[in-house]
Amino acid sequence: MSALDELKGIAGTLTNPSLQEWKSEGRKVIGFLCAYVPEEIIHAAGILPYRVRAVGCDQTSSADVYMSQVNCTFSRSCLEFALEDKYSFLDGLVFVWSCDNLRRVYDILREIRPDTFPLLHFIDVPHKTTDAAIDRFTEELESFKQALEQTYGVEITDDKLKEAISVYNETRSLLRQLYDLRQSKNPPLTGAEALSVVLAGTVIPKQQYNQLLKKLLEELREREGISDYRARLVIAGGGGCDDPEYFQIMEDLGGLIVNDTICFGSRTFMEPVKVDDDPMAALARSYLNRPSCPRMPEKLAERTNSIKEMVEKSQADGVVFQRLRYCDLWGGEQLDITRKMKEANIPLLTLEREYRTSATGQLKTRIQAFLERLEV
Repeated sequence: MSALDELKGIAGTLTNPSLQEWKSEGRKVIGFLCAYVPEEIIHAAGILPYRVRAVGCDQTSSADVYMSQVNCTFSRSCLEFALEDKYSFLDGLVFVWSCDNLRRVYDILREIRPDTFPLLHFIDVPHKTTDAAIDRFTEELESFKQALEQTYGVEITDDKLKEAISVYNETRSLLRQLYDLRQSKNPPLTGAEALSVVLAGTVIPKQQYNQLLKKLLEELREREGISDYRARLVIAGGGGCDDPEYFQIMEDLGGLIVNDTICFGSRTFMEPVKVDDDPMAALARSYLNRPSCPRMPEKLAERTNSIKEMVEKSQADGVVFQRLRYCDLWGGEQLDITRKMKEANIPLLTLEREYRTSATGQLKTRIQAFLERLEV
């Protein structure tokens, strides 16, 4: 089996053979719901970090008892799976204040299902990147580290943290190499395939993932490039964009996704963690200063400028900005991005969607019209 096929298989399931083997050996798995959770701390504890998704969720009847229809379907789908014990393989669940919707999921589980997981932890992430904010975040991460040590009877030393950072920095480097291949005139893989590759790395041990990435890069350098596309696209916008099928719909119509700014994509690996004598402070500094989302309002201009730079670097013909319905953070961001793209004469398509890929007919019509516009 090729590395690409193996990675695609891993990404398409809630559990996977590597995860099942890990659990069969009596080892722990901790889920987390936001890219602002420093996975390195979990890894240093000898525990597998698992980025929580709701793969295959087709209804939210249980979650809708506790959450409103005007809460986004990503948060409701994750709550649905938690209430249905679909995450029973997890030994802990970690939240951050990424948005009010996910904060409410934490509050609901803490209130009605406090004993579902041995650890149900909340990390308060600052909304600024000042020295005071970094100090505050370092304290939060120290508290998280202590919770892991006390709950699971482990010791997380500075040496273990530095080793974990080294492993994760290798992952980031390999993923940057993968994305560099996508910038060529004839990229060797599609956007849907690239998303599957990144998703796979969020649910298996990083050492195994790094070996698969190395094998994949070798395969891609021998793979014929893609030339039969109508337009090169950059995907920007909201969280919960973890369905390769969504990208595939665009690419089946002739678009080719060559880059992204999503939290299941490039935002997690563009910058390495710079290790110093205090690895916890290094993690706090790096995660707060990584490419951001609208929960960091002071970086609004930086985010819009990064999209323009990405379009230029990727030689993209247009930008597709997608967000979940009822996502207030990205809804506000959409206004500024629309204005900035217009000022820069960059074609922009804005799409509102649900977490589950649905209404594909309407989506295809919008994408088709956008591609025709780019071809004029």
